[in-house]
Amino acid sequence: MSGIALSASPGLAFSSEAQQMCSGDAMRLCSAEIPDIPRITACMHRKRAQISPGCRSVMDREVAAARKARRAAVGD
Repeated sequence: MSGIALSASPGLAFSSEAQQMCSGDAMRLCSAEIPDIPRITACMHRKRAQISPGCRSVMDREVAAARKARRAAVGD
């Protein structure tokens, strides 16, 4: 079940840590979107204020890392 929570979004891949930390939140808040991973991810971002602090922290860290990687790729 953990693989369904936040596996990937266009241009953004979430780690196994994010999957582990966010699976419960995804099931609780976005179960209607399962198994559509991009819709689950979008739902989690929409409901960011309702997700657990651990999940929010991991998501924020990974979103920041993805933005940094995109900027570095554009700068090449």
